[in-house]
Amino acid sequence: METADRALTPDVIAALRYWPGVIWVGQKNPPDPVDVTVLLPFFNEVLQDLPWWNRDWRVDRVQPGLPAETGDHRCDPAVRFAEVSVPGTVVSGQEESLPFLAKVGFTGDRLIRFQAKVGDVVIGPAVAPAGRLEPHPFGRILTGLMDLRGIPVSEMARATGLSMSTIRMLRHGHNPNLQQARLIAGILDMSEADVRVLAGLDDGSTK
Repeated sequence: METADRALTPDVIAALRYWPGVIWVGQKNPPDPVDVTVLLPFFNEVLQDLPWWNRDWRVDRVQPGLPAETGDHRCDPAVRFAEVSVPGTVVSGQEESLPFLAKVGFTGDRLIRFQAKVGDVVIGPAVAPAGRLEPHPFGRILTGLMDLRGIPVSEMARATGLSMSTIRMLRHGHNPNLQQARLIAGILDMSEADVRVLAGLDDGSTK
């Protein structure tokens, strides 16, 4: 199973969305406590699936995450994309310890993106063959959002006026230009600004 194709269990989603340090507008009381230790087996399973991960190391502690969520907070959580940074530590069999920071992007119950920083090293799942550049994660995000909404490639192409080959290229790692981002945003019922952020497009870009 590819890392980005994983389904998240309800307890993992609850732990990823447990943000006691975040003050929500209109929320008078802090959120009910959630057991974030359920993230330990989740992170360790994802890391163990990376072929270059040193299996002598494991995540042994995590703290509540900090969100970088896109989209309208009032919209249905099932169609909202969120990225959460979860700090913690990893330990080796020789009891060495290093700081750990996981970045988890998800939509509904589907994992879209995973990246971890262990000490000063950033790791994540590889997609491209050795020696080739990794595709931008926008392709995976677009694929996940289209699948979640039940939008096939043919429908996205027809609704945006783009060719099916263009949509397939975007789903497989090619970044959209500003016009494509604007068209895609309308079909996904997202703001153009959110899609630009997901695609890594600067506000001043003239693509």
